[in-house]
Amino acid sequence: MKQVLQSLATGQTEIQEIPAPVLQAGKLLICTQVSLVSAGTERMLVEFGQANWLDKARQQPDKVRQVLDKVRTDGLLTTLDAVQSKLDQPLPLGYCNVGTVIEVGDGVTGFQVGDRVVSNGPHAEIVSVPANLCALIPTAVKDDAAVFTVVAAIGLQGLRLAQPTLGECFVVTGLGLIGLLTAQLLKAQGCRVLGLDFAADKLTLAQKLGIETVNLATVSDPIAIATEFSRGAGVDGVLITAATQSSAPVHQAAQMCRQRGRIVLVGVTGLELSRADFYTKELSFQVSCSYGPGRYDPNYEQKGQDYPLGFVRWTEQRNFTAVLDTLASGQLQTEPLITHRFPIDQADQAYGVLTGDRPYLGILLNYPTAAATTPTLSLQSVPAVTPVGPGQVVVGCIGAGNYASRVLLPALAKTAAVRHTLAATSGVNITHYGRKLGFQQVTTELDPVFADSAINTVVIATRHDSHAELVCRALAAGKHVFVEKPLALSEAELAQIHQAYQGAIAREQPRQLMVGFNRRFAPLVQSMHRLLQTVTTPKALIMTVNAGAIPADHWTQDPVIGGGRMVGEACHFVDLLRFLTGQPIKGWHSTALADSKPCPDSVTLSLDFADGSIGTIHYLANGAKSFPKERLEVFCGDRILQLDNYRSLRGWGWPQFQHQRQRRQDKGQRACLAAFVSAIATGTATPIPLDELMEVSHVILAAAQR
Repeated sequence: MKQVLQSLATGQTEIQEIPAPVLQAGKLLICTQVSLVSAGTERMLVEFGQANWLDKARQQPDKVRQVLDKVRTDGLLTTLDAVQSKLDQPLPLGYCNVGTVIEVGDGVTGFQVGDRVVSNGPHAEIVSVPANLCALIPTAVKDDAAVFTVVAAIGLQGLRLAQPTLGECFVVTGLGLIGLLTAQLLKAQGCRVLGLDFAADKLTLAQKLGIETVNLATVSDPIAIATEFSRGAGVDGVLITAATQSSAPVHQAAQMCRQRGRIVLVGVTGLELSRADFYTKELSFQVSCSYGPGRYDPNYEQKGQDYPLGFVRWTEQRNFTAVLDTLASGQLQTEPLITHRFPIDQADQAYGVLTGDRPYLGILLNYPTAAATTPTLSLQSVPAVTPVGPGQVVVGCIGAGNYASRVLLPALAKTAAVRHTLAATSGVNITHYGRKLGFQQVTTELDPVFADSAINTVVIATRHDSHAELVCRALAAGKHVFVEKPLALSEAELAQIHQAYQGAIAREQPRQLMVGFNRRFAPLVQSMHRLLQTVTTPKALIMTVNAGAIPADHWTQDPVIGGGRMVGEACHFVDLLRFLTGQPIKGWHSTALADSKPCPDSVTLSLDFADGSIGTIHYLANGAKSFPKERLEVFCGDRILQLDNYRSLRGWGWPQFQHQRQRRQDKGQRACLAAFVSAIATGTATPIPLDELMEVSHVILAAAQR
């Protein structure tokens, strides 16, 4: 299928052929008829991509501070790699979509195949969208009108915050697409509306829609006109739908308002507010968030947990429905807002209009009707780069998320393995990285990875709750397995994996099973290991991890999906200490920092080893980001080793060793995968023995339950 993607690095917009998404629980699979280019948001993204590095930095000062902190902690080269890989990720464009439902996911009610729906799906022939971000289109509303629903809902949410009542007078500052829709919604609410803008063509269109206007390019005193418009009282409220770095629209709005007037920012402006503007009139000022309650709440959007209507009258989905009802009644006109139409094949021309000098407003992308009858989820082939020969390691990878695409897949590409198939539920990343890293094919279906006899090794880099099932599936299919940590989220899953592993042995098909515990393969950790092997006395190890805060609603914090940060990341450090001591873990104790989170992310874990060594892991999420993330200190036999963020290793009391430093941070990801691939190719033992993988997994699961 075709999809519109943009590079944040270059600003180039492309129409790419990628695999269609697969149906998932809680979602609808929709075949697109028409989509709307968001003149504000999408132009901003394209212009950001086209900007040089200096201009990008000026536009995102907060990101610059984060980059500088990372340079101080991780080094310049590592930081540059991270920034470049982030900008390299393709960005799907679009969020205003109209189409026909072709499949309904488990748990979805209220929709059926054949329904016409609006959604916030991207510009693509087939989209997969959570049910709460979709709404049924009334029969009376045509596709070309319904496609304005999502942008109109942005204005509607601002309107709801302003709480207009019949007969009030309002100003709308900025008569772009959202501004013109918002002004019409205010009129439908029984308000008198005054629109402000600099563009003559937009002002003319507003007048045709029955909106009084002020041309800011020619009028010297718009405040006086607003005062006259409000019959000398001052307007009841101002909705700012403009996009500018200036704070002038907010200042102007405050001067136009009556006593206790309301100002709602729907667009983007500077926010250098003057206390004097708000103090004497006791004005209220509020920033509106997208399409309404539920936005950015994963429980609502991804898990489908609706808010009770009696407590939250208007949600994202209900705002969509309200806009559609207003369209059906004829109170909201969209046909005059359409200035351009392009077939999806010519989407690049649409974005040329967006960044050009010609006037534009509503830009529609139309899709071939044939797509509705051919919603196949076919493989997208990429030219093979390496022929498959006997004895080679041929890999199928599942997952192309942030870590996989930035770290794991590039590390795999440095090995001798043949990259055969890259699979994920969404086709955007797998298409980009499949081509870039030389995979022979990409797919949004998982079955080909397990069924293809040419693939003898599976790399799993999906969300944590799927690891155990995929590991068992791969072992049952006779594949070697590399799975990113954690190995499993429960003891029951560990038992299933152990049974699948033993089953492969019973079938006389023993297979390698490896977890991505890469820290033990880091060059400086390997140096520590060699030094510590010369010491026979028990050791004391102190691991400090400045993990940093992650929002409580992030998927890794979800006990069911991510298992929490102890299981999902702290397992790295249990394995690291297990490796350096070379001894089984005989006891453990964990203490969590008091908080209300279901999965604590600030924990101290103490380990006792068979030879009397002790280890302490301080995994902390309440520190400053400017402090290095990981530090390990080892005390033993009147000697000390200190590892600082995998960049520097210092020793005290060691004959002929004082200091070793790396040019760049190296956490061992590349060496970890290389060792795994080499073990398969040569038929040698798995780099990390199974009993150690299971031991570490048992300990971290038990510790996370405390």
